[in-house]
Amino acid sequence: MTGVVSGACNCEAVAFEVAVPLSDIYVCHCSICRRWTGNNGVAVLVVASEHFRWVRGANAIKTWDKPGHDWQSVFCGSCGSALPGANDDATVFIPAGLVDNGGEGFGVAHHIWVDSRAEWDVIGDSGQQHPRAFGSAQLDD
Repeated sequence: MTGVVSGACNCEAVAFEVAVPLSDIYVCHCSICRRWTGNNGVAVLVVASEHFRWVRGANAIKTWDKPGHDWQSVFCGSCGSALPGANDDATVFIPAGLVDNGGEGFGVAHHIWVDSRAEWDVIGDSGQQHPRAFGSAQLDD
């Protein structure tokens, strides 16, 4: 597979590529994502699993499962950067900030878990707002 989109963690020990162009960014505003990033949430791309592959560093990938939830943090064991992970059985989420190449056409298309956003979180773009999550039917692939 030759990557159309590629990226890496902060220390570049872990790298990935995606075989198809991506465009839609999903911003999750839930409290779990806020705590994970220390920000207003997380901006991710979602791609079908068959189009994603690790280029290097799979041995450096660490995970943490939030007790009582079906949420998993995926991160680099060396630098702590958030990494791509399973979105569901068929898709992978990719933190948008990791992308080094292929992000020219990216734009925020959806804001999810808007009803859970922090009081100080003001959404200032035209991405469609969803009170909670929604299915992965609108994938780029």
